Amino acid sequence: YGGMGLDFSYNIAVAEELGNIRCGGIPMAIGVQSGMATPALTRFGSDELKKQFLVPTIAGDFVACLGVSEAGAGSDVANIKTTAVRKGDEYVINGGKMWITSGSQADWMCLLANTSEGPPHQNKSLICLPMNLPGIHVAKKIDKLGMRSSDTAQIFFEDVRVPCKNLIGEEGNGFTYQMLQFQEERLWGVASALTPMETIIQETIDYTRQRKVFGRPVLHNQTVHFRLAELAAEVELLRSLLHRAVALYVEGNDVTKFASMAKLKAGRLTREVTDSCLQFWGGMGFTSEVLVSRLYRDFRLISIGGGSDETMLSIICKYMDILPRK
Repeated sequence: YGGMGLDFSYNIAVAEELGNIRCGGIPMAIGVQSGMATPALTRFGSDELKKQFLVPTIAGDFVACLGVSEAGAGSDVANIKTTAVRKGDEYVINGGKMWITSGSQADWMCLLANTSEGPPHQNKSLICLPMNLPGIHVAKKIDKLGMRSSDTAQIFFEDVRVPCKNLIGEEGNGFTYQMLQFQEERLWGVASALTPMETIIQETIDYTRQRKVFGRPVLHNQTVHFRLAELAAEVELLRSLLHRAVALYVEGNDVTKFASMAKLKAGRLTREVTDSCLQFWGGMGFTSEVLVSRLYRDFRLISIGGGSDETMLSIICKYMDILPRK
């Protein structure tokens, strides 16, 4: 379908390299395209659907977005309210989606919707939804704290009709398919944060070496250079966890626990690195002129998007048999 036929580890290599871009929004948009909106279509979609949606997406002719979150259901995916009711050979879609990355420019959406009134983990389906259909309203582009180069939309659906053949895989398996997509999304998010954290640490070393306070470089204070060394060690530990999870995933293993651990750690560590380093920049760190302030804002999203820290902790607890699994 136009891809290179490589395994998922190459996606992660690309994600790490994209971390050299000096903002979070552009790598995130690419990640949505390659690792968040398309894995289920790639794995479970029909040949016809792949030719219609996956081929132009891989070629870069289509922009894709993922339609899961709603105003009342972010990390609580089972609680989404958007419906897709089968009428003849079409689904009629009503509801809305919130915080949709690339939503105001997308050509199609990988939409999660309720296709029956059954149990919440068995009544959902994923549907390839062209975004130019009547009844789709992009309400607004959301003004955000960070990731400001990425458009994030609120979208409403009013009697939107889409052919039933646009269903990805089997009806009722959408929740399961989306949980599988989340694993790749979370691993991608971790990978894309590693290089920026290394960059921030190195730029902070360079700045504090030449910034003098009370007659000597800031870097020459033990509390500063010890803290930077500690943060560098933490980044390397996160990279090791990521690479272990990816290796297991490529071999076909369930890496939900490790992906959740890595996502949790990435969200917390990006906050720790950017906050600690920004402090060492002093007043300059509070300006918009330096990378550390931008990433301080951009990477705050990692602890929220794709499943919050609290959701990751709940998943880890279930896999440790602390909490019952659904």
